[in-house]
Amino acid sequence: MTRTAVVTGANQGLGFALVRGLAARLAPEDLVLLTGRDAGRVAAAVSAVAADPATRSRVEGRVLDVSDADAVSRFAEPADIVLSNAIGPLDPGRPQAEQADVFLDVANGGTHAVLRSFGPVLRPGGRLLVVASSLGTLGHLPEPLQARFDGVSLDDVEKAVEDWRSAIHDGTAAAQGWPEWINVPSKVAQVAAVRAVAAERRDADLANGTLVAAVCPGLIDTRASRPWFSDFSQAQTPDEAARAVLDLVFADVDPATYGELVRFGRVLPWRS
Repeated sequence: MTRTAVVTGANQGLGFALVRGLAARLAPEDLVLLTGRDAGRVAAAVSAVAADPATRSRVEGRVLDVSDADAVSRFAEPADIVLSNAIGPLDPGRPQAEQADVFLDVANGGTHAVLRSFGPVLRPGGRLLVVASSLGTLGHLPEPLQARFDGVSLDDVEKAVEDWRSAIHDGTAAAQGWPEWINVPSKVAQVAAVRAVAAERRDADLANGTLVAAVCPGLIDTRASRPWFSDFSQAQTPDEAARAVLDLVFADVDPATYGELVRFGRVLPWRS
């Protein structure tokens, strides 16, 4: 049967590497949809993948802004592999409060939209993975905030993110215990959203070989990560990081990884 894969935030960095890896591993009759917000960049990325001698499957570009939940809903059609990778820009040279809306709209709003829209149309035996980070484990939040994300529904996660956004704007976030670096609560919320969706569908998914999970690709040397870290001696290239993610996509489903945050094939404990 022809398979369809969707990658968000795919015109550069890890997303682009994931498309390249999928296009090399899938069959000629399969289809990889490379999505991004800028039509020109999407087209250029598709051309680059098509020119790669390793490419086997069909690759097509689609313009998609994951921060627009209605657009994601309209875009979502039955798929076998969905990799939610889009991330909002974050500049260390600007106050994070000024950047919170765009960042959260993409990283968290986009994650919620993909889970809500693609979850119901994911084909049996499919893979729905959200690219997150090891920062997404619950212990990165102060204990009073942990209950907002632990054992809750996707609606609850969305409410917690919006409450946090409001606290950022009204200047009360620090007093409430929210970490200053907005990437930390954002990643926790991403993993919590995956866990919320997975909890509702676990039994049915495991019965037909479907995997819903979050994945940590590790430190990657990209344009987005360069401003935030000084030591890249142990960083991976995007292609290296994509390999471990795709190994999870193409492996048989291990029930231990279902609904969890997985790094290099191993589960990172949620309550660490």
